[in-house]
Amino acid sequence: MSRFKRGGRVDSLSGFQTDKAEPAVPNGLLNAARKSGQLNLSGRGLTEVPQNVYRLNVDTPEEANKNLSFGADDRWWEQTDLIKLLLSSNQLTTLSDDIRLLPGLTTLDLHDNKLTSLPGALGELGQLQQLRLSNNQLSTLPVEMCRLHNLHSLTLQNNLLETLPEELGQLDNLTELVLSSNRLNSLPSGLGHLACLQKLDLSHNLLTSLPDSLAKLASLKLLDCSNNQLTCVPASLSEMTSLEQLYLRHNKLRLLPQLPATNLKELYLGNNQIERLEAEQLASLAAISLLELRDNKIQSVPEEVTLLATLTRLDLTNNDVATLPASLSLLPNLKVLMLEGNPLRGIRRDLLSKGTTELLKYLRGRIKEEPGKVDETPTAMTLPSQARVNIHNLQTLKILDYSEKQSENIPDEVFDAAAGQIVTTMNFSKNQLTTLPPRLAEFQGSLTELNLGFNKLSCLSPAVSSLVQLTHLDLRNNQLSDLPSDLGSLKKLRSVILNYNKFKCFPDVLYEIVSLETVLLGNNQVGGLDAERLKALGALSTLDLSNNDLLNVAPELGLCTSLRCLSLDGNPFRTPRAAIVAKGTDAVMEYLRSRIPT
Repeated sequence: MSRFKRGGRVDSLSGFQTDKAEPAVPNGLLNAARKSGQLNLSGRGLTEVPQNVYRLNVDTPEEANKNLSFGADDRWWEQTDLIKLLLSSNQLTTLSDDIRLLPGLTTLDLHDNKLTSLPGALGELGQLQQLRLSNNQLSTLPVEMCRLHNLHSLTLQNNLLETLPEELGQLDNLTELVLSSNRLNSLPSGLGHLACLQKLDLSHNLLTSLPDSLAKLASLKLLDCSNNQLTCVPASLSEMTSLEQLYLRHNKLRLLPQLPATNLKELYLGNNQIERLEAEQLASLAAISLLELRDNKIQSVPEEVTLLATLTRLDLTNNDVATLPASLSLLPNLKVLMLEGNPLRGIRRDLLSKGTTELLKYLRGRIKEEPGKVDETPTAMTLPSQARVNIHNLQTLKILDYSEKQSENIPDEVFDAAAGQIVTTMNFSKNQLTTLPPRLAEFQGSLTELNLGFNKLSCLSPAVSSLVQLTHLDLRNNQLSDLPSDLGSLKKLRSVILNYNKFKCFPDVLYEIVSLETVLLGNNQVGGLDAERLKALGALSTLDLSNNDLLNVAPELGLCTSLRCLSLDGNPFRTPRAAIVAKGTDAVMEYLRSRIPT
């Protein structure tokens, strides 16, 4: 049709009009999309998707119809199909069936609109891998959508969904499904067929029970059922062999679930109605590292808590605990014990305020010797240097502690006392060390945790690379500005704490340590980081960059999908705005993804 025809009539003045309304989507933007395969129309106030967007790969460009000469880079017949369409933060209420005219789409972002329904034609986008539909007004999903066999990520939080189609289980390549903040009161059994699913977020719904079919989710690592109305958890969940994190906060649970899931590391049960901890249920948590039980009605902690050998953090805040078993102090890896808001008897309030180390020390002092047993080992030995080594800690807990001595070096006598022992933890914090103690290498076969915080280290010796079993390295409050490249040989390192040093950039070697789960770099002078390289750290769940000198935050940081906790406050950047940062990690990550240039 000629560009002069409107509604079937010729507009005789069209050739002379100069104030013609601008198209909703400028031709220049469409032409750029034909070359790049990406079109970003976010935040344009659109109430509907313009027809020329749907027909982008069907119609020839307007310039070609005018017989204008095209350069080698502009030949429309050689240009690419649209693979990424971003339509977030508009006013869209519907999506046309014409979406089927864009069969090459791999990413379709429709979050933050006013969609009340979706067309069945969505199911014809066979290449689609990522579909973002959060913050809309959807009450149902079309069954046809379940044909998207290449879909990896489906986000539907903050809608009005009450039910899900049974066919949802046909999305056999789905790895992430977010259904939080809807009105779901039941789940289809077909959900258990999502064999590749790794993350399932069901928080903030109306669920009273979970189907046994969830146990079939053999790849699931994270399950969030917080803020529902669950009264129990099916024992079948223990069959989820890959499950590492389980969130059950703010439900109506009365008992600790019995979950001998072999890889369960973090269990969040805060704000329930749990009154007692059963020994059998505790014993089933063989690999647990973090156990959150705050804001319940727990009255006592059984002696069997000592079976949790891998436990590093126990939160019992705001319960009804009156007494603690002294044996709690024998947990070899316990680093954080939170007890505020309990009617504890026999433990002074000022002792609670001194922190976990002092509290555990007090509990260890209460351990009485077994009747008839003679302890031939003194609890401490005085050395010529006046160093005191707690032999009980050394032999029972495998901890070598020489902290808070303000010493410029670690005396040989300290290492001599540990000779022949299997030492897993060394604490040399709060001294005046300027170099790495050379005798650390003697314990390279067993040492997993090393605390060198609050010293005067300005550089870290490459010799640290010999500590091949190291999983936790604490270097906070030193004078470090770089880390040696040799650190990259520590293939088991999971957390590194670098707060309060002098780093001006994200240490280069950390990009190479793919086992890292936690990196704390707060209160330095970091001015930038490489978000693309950071994506290689697939296990990274906590990243603290607060109080640094970041002038901008790369949108690609939003693609680091493993991040559960990202701290950015106290930096001079303008975007994301402080209001978004204050909403927490999920809001920041979603904002960053929406800003990725096309």
